[in-house]
Amino acid sequence: MSASIELRNKRVLVVGLARTGIATALFCAARGAHVTATDTRAGKELGDPVAVLQKAGVALELGGHRQELILDADLIIPSPGVPADAPLLQFARSKGVTIWSEIELAYRFLKGRLIGITGSNGKTTTTSLIEHILRSAGFSTILAGNIGTPLISCVEKSSEKTVAVAELSSFQLELIEKLRPNISVFLNLTPDHLDRHHTLESYGAAKARIFQNQGESDSAVLNADDPGTTPYAPAKPQVFWFSRKQRVAQGAFVKESEILFRREGTEEAILKLADIPLAGAHNVENVLAAVAATKLAGAESAAIAKGVRSFAGVEHRLEFVAEIGGVRFYNDSKATNVDATLKALDAFPGRILIILGGKDKGSDYTVLKAPLRERAILALLIGVAADKIEKQIAGSVAIEQAGTLERAVETAAHAARAGDVVLLAPACASFDQFQNYEHRGRVFKELVHQLERQAASTTSRGR
Repeated sequence: MSASIELRNKRVLVVGLARTGIATALFCAARGAHVTATDTRAGKELGDPVAVLQKAGVALELGGHRQELILDADLIIPSPGVPADAPLLQFARSKGVTIWSEIELAYRFLKGRLIGITGSNGKTTTTSLIEHILRSAGFSTILAGNIGTPLISCVEKSSEKTVAVAELSSFQLELIEKLRPNISVFLNLTPDHLDRHHTLESYGAAKARIFQNQGESDSAVLNADDPGTTPYAPAKPQVFWFSRKQRVAQGAFVKESEILFRREGTEEAILKLADIPLAGAHNVENVLAAVAATKLAGAESAAIAKGVRSFAGVEHRLEFVAEIGGVRFYNDSKATNVDATLKALDAFPGRILIILGGKDKGSDYTVLKAPLRERAILALLIGVAADKIEKQIAGSVAIEQAGTLERAVETAAHAARAGDVVLLAPACASFDQFQNYEHRGRVFKELVHQLERQAASTTSRGR
């Protein structure tokens, strides 16, 4: 890892006080920095963290971002939710102030090896699976990043023996300087976050920054089947591929219903496709990426196969919630873009009642028309994107404007019959009605469990 920097007496400005910003402010304050944290929200909206930050000696500027704060800063760490081209950060650049993402700061202090995973879809599942396989194989692991626990919060747990497995978003990667994963994984590239990155090219370039500091002793893993990622194959690190459709020169691929790993001309069988406990072709790709990464990290093939077979999946990712009267309910709240929703639809044979909508990210929903026509019987629309979605999928499936998630679940439960699937796969961000996709998923699950309890109560009374 890179040598750490000296934070003592440095003037650090943390912009944005969500989970990552709070962790960053506390980390810097604990190391003797003079920390100021700013957020557009007022203190009463932030709640309990205000007292925690003040106790740690962090100065707070709430209710807006003053440009004057820039002039006093040696280092600025914006939260991932703050765009890199925000006026405050543009002003900071014009003044020559250093701006890093939280993962860059964390990297300066992290010990041991780092595996970084990025991509438009499948990051959380693949990151969790890699960590699960390595931990099951006896490695000392850390699971962190965009998956829920900021990497900066895990620095103290790291040692020369640990392997940190981190989900890295484009928002985080666009502000790195020296971050260098020992193993990097770029899963796929499809339109997402265009409201922030504006073009697919700039979005892809932000993702591809995961490779920029890697050297010949490092490894990069890419999807050979994805035309969006293949042009970003880097020159310096050793490149390994994964593929469902073709044999690769180096990496993991499918051959006759089995996953093989190939390196230096030698092929080794790892596990059968039938052993994968996760639904959907996209999860075969996630497993292939995880096989390649964990082989490169030094895990034995038998341990990798055992880890895949014992993986229970990730909350909010095609998560089975309940079966009520023969109707199965699935929570895919993590499907926050159109491509993720396409993959969710592809995971089931048909008769799907799908809940779509939330905060639009500049997406094109017309590509959902064909799969909705083939597999769905009803689309229930929620959130501020509902009208746009309705216009773009009109004619493909029956549509109902439900407005809220509660109404959508209730309507779906009444309309579904035994054998149907009710699927929350919104293709949108959650911030119009929920704190985040986890909050949306938890609300969905609770609504389903309420239906489950009502059904059980009705059955009990009927006896």
